[in-house]
Amino acid sequence: MATALSFRKALTAPPTVRTLTSGVPSAPLLNLAARSPAGHGHEHGHGAVGPRSDSPAKFAGGLSVSSSGLVSRSYVNAQTTGIHQHRLLHTSAVVKDAPQVPNFEPYQAKSQDNNRALSYFMIGSLGVLSASVAKSTVTEFLATMAASADVLALAKVEVELASIPEGKNVIIKWRGKPVFIRHRTQSEIEEARTYDWKSLRDPEADESRTKKPEWLVMLGVCTHLGCVPIGEAGDYGGWFCPCHGSHYDISGRIRKGPAPLNLEVPQYDFSEGDEKLVIG
Repeated sequence: MATALSFRKALTAPPTVRTLTSGVPSAPLLNLAARSPAGHGHEHGHGAVGPRSDSPAKFAGGLSVSSSGLVSRSYVNAQTTGIHQHRLLHTSAVVKDAPQVPNFEPYQAKSQDNNRALSYFMIGSLGVLSASVAKSTVTEFLATMAASADVLALAKVEVELASIPEGKNVIIKWRGKPVFIRHRTQSEIEEARTYDWKSLRDPEADESRTKKPEWLVMLGVCTHLGCVPIGEAGDYGGWFCPCHGSHYDISGRIRKGPAPLNLEVPQYDFSEGDEKLVIG
C-alpha cells in the first residue's frame, strides 16, 4: 500500500497552465506551434498536414518519462470548438445608426439678393480698412525719415538787425557753420561797387552779393581749406585767413592768396519791416 501511494505521489505532476498574480494564465512549457502527426485519418489531399491557417491557436499537452524524471510536452493540437468572438477596439463606444444632424435652415439667408449685398458690403469695408492701415503704415515710415526737431530748429535763424551797429560785424552759428553779418558804411558800399570786379579771380558784382547795400551776409568759411577768416583784417579792409594768407575785400571777394572763390552767400531774407534777418 505504501508502495502504491509513493508511486501515485511520484506521478502527481505540477499543473501545465498556471495563473499569475495579475490573473493572466501562463503556460511556459507548452509549444503553441506544434503540428499534429501525419496519418490521423483526416487527410483530404490538400497539402501539408497541420492546423488550418484560419483556425485559432489550439494546443494540448501530455507527460512523458525520461531518465531525468517527468517531462511535460505538447505534441498534438486540440480540436476546434467553433466558437469565436470578435472584440471591438472600444467596447464602450456608442454606435449610432442614424446620427442627428443639426438643422441650419434658420441661419440661411431669406433672399439671395440680400445675401449678395451683405457680401459686397463686407468686402468693401475690408478694402477700406486695409487701405487705411496701409496709409497709416506708409505715413509712419516716412515720418521716421524726416528731419528731427533739433535739425529743424537750426534750419532757420533769425537775427535782430537793430542790435548790429553800423561798421561792425556779427558772427552767428547756422547749421554748424559761422555766418558773417556786416553792417556796412556808405564809404564801404562805394568802395565795393566802384572797383572793377571783372578783373578778379572770381568775378562777381557787389549788387549780386547783397539784397540791401548796407547788409552783407556770408558764410565764414575760407574757400581754400575751410578755415575761418578774421574780420576787419587783411590788405583790403575785409577778411583775412591767417592759415594760408587769403585776403577778401569788403564785399567778401577774393583779392589775394590761394583761395579760388569768393566767400559763399547763403540764402536769406528780411522780415517784419526789415527789422529781422532770416537765414535759411
